[in-house]
Amino acid sequence: MNQSNNPVIRFSRLRSLWFLAIVYVSIPSLACAGSEGPKLGKPATNQEISAWNMTVFPDGRGLPSGHGKASEGKQVYERLCVSCHGVNGLGGSSEELAGAKHSLTDPNPDKTIGSYWPYATTLFDFVRRSMPPDSPGSLSNDQVYAVCAYLLHLNGITPESADINASGLSQIRMPNKEGFVRIDEPE
Repeated sequence: MNQSNNPVIRFSRLRSLWFLAIVYVSIPSLACAGSEGPKLGKPATNQEISAWNMTVFPDGRGLPSGHGKASEGKQVYERLCVSCHGVNGLGGSSEELAGAKHSLTDPNPDKTIGSYWPYATTLFDFVRRSMPPDSPGSLSNDQVYAVCAYLLHLNGITPESADINASGLSQIRMPNKEGFVRIDEPE
């Protein structure tokens, strides 16, 4: 059979021609999209940008005022976190946060806050930015400090009575602090 008469080859060629035609027609609009943008939404204002600029660094720079205790954090945790992270942070539909039974060198390591995270300030930053998943950023600074205090207590890092604030949180030495290679800070 002559290949030019083969219906599969003819269909494949026709499909390729349609694809090329669509690309050819789209190129001018793609070139314009780069300079004007897709015209979705509106540019962020300086006020909106500053509200999102809430980076917390390992040394505590960027931590807001506020404080919290483990007992207060337990209440927030049981209301908003237990459904995903389980009772006492032992895991549920989301990762375990406490109770590591396997070290990081075991075949199936437990990467909990106490066994893996290098800085307590990272915990504050993560909770404030992304928890709870259905309304990230909705917790007050005091609630975030309290949840951090509770989670640090569950991991045996701070006593239950500790009142965690910006200066205290940045002073906490995490068990795995030396487990990471620093690339952007002086030693």
